[in-house]
Amino acid sequence: MKEQLQALAGEARKAIEQATTPQDLEAVRVAFLGRKSGRLRDLMSSLGTLPPEERPAAGQLAQAVQKEIEDLLAAHAGQVSEVPKAEKKAKPATRAAAEADRLDVTLPGRATRVGTRHPVLATMDELIAIFLGLGYKVAEGPEVESHYYAWEALNYPDDHPAMDEQMTFYLENGLLLRSQTSTMQIRTMQVEPPPVAYIVPGRTYRRDRVDATHHHTFYQLEGFKVARGITFGDLKGTLIAFARALFGESMNVRVRPDFFPFTEPSAEFALTCTLCGGTGCRTCSGTGWLEVGGCGVIDENVLRNVGYDPEEVSGFAFGFGIDRFAMLRHRIEDIRLLWSGDMRFLRQF
Repeated sequence: MKEQLQALAGEARKAIEQATTPQDLEAVRVAFLGRKSGRLRDLMSSLGTLPPEERPAAGQLAQAVQKEIEDLLAAHAGQVSEVPKAEKKAKPATRAAAEADRLDVTLPGRATRVGTRHPVLATMDELIAIFLGLGYKVAEGPEVESHYYAWEALNYPDDHPAMDEQMTFYLENGLLLRSQTSTMQIRTMQVEPPPVAYIVPGRTYRRDRVDATHHHTFYQLEGFKVARGITFGDLKGTLIAFARALFGESMNVRVRPDFFPFTEPSAEFALTCTLCGGTGCRTCSGTGWLEVGGCGVIDENVLRNVGYDPEEVSGFAFGFGIDRFAMLRHRIEDIRLLWSGDMRFLRQF
């Protein structure tokens, strides 16, 4: 037994010295000291077969061998866990490699991308600010409307083509998606006596064929003012003041006769095309002008429908597409780009 224990200790010392990784040491520990299949445990289990007088000395020797193996494992564990000396002495081959490995704390951090306002909504905010400066208030209303507010109260005749399903999006129960924010002209004047001056920005819907200057969904701004002695001259002066506040004193405004059921007289108004400077291009159809909306003196029937006396007060109204003004402001040639969802385009604004 004594010779077997001494031979086992020698084998253990040799195996520990040859171990180069923590995994190797663990394998040596299991092979010699493991509880189930360790070689030292197998020898200690056979102590009972020795004569009684030899058992104490053999037991003491077995314990000494076990402690020696444990001490050797612990001492060698610190050596195999360290970085090899070759790696400690390894240095970058060149100065450039050393510079590349060094952290430059003076570099700026990576900034998180911050979102911006959509160009149409940013333009709408600017338009609202201009009219607030002119003394107007802001009103908002529902995008789903009834026949009364969309047509009847605005003096539309029953056979007007705008009511056709080819022009308007109809819903169930006689409701529809508003094709203009003029509906809020009625709702506002029903609850507020004159004088009134409001703008109504909001989203509208029409069955327009989508092209460079038309879209089925767009933003519109309706404006109206009612008081004593309001004339068409006040309307034109307001439009000129607004256009020049937005584009500068060199912007021209053109007003031409037109027809709208809720105004009489009525007109369309256009601005100098900012893309071509009035020389003519694809966006303005070669005219040098970009029509942006309609306007006129509020029809007497509309005033009566809200309870106003046309003998006492008069007013004007105008409406235009905010998308068109975004195109003019940023010189965008195609309205479809605004709603394409292409972030490469939108990040420019």
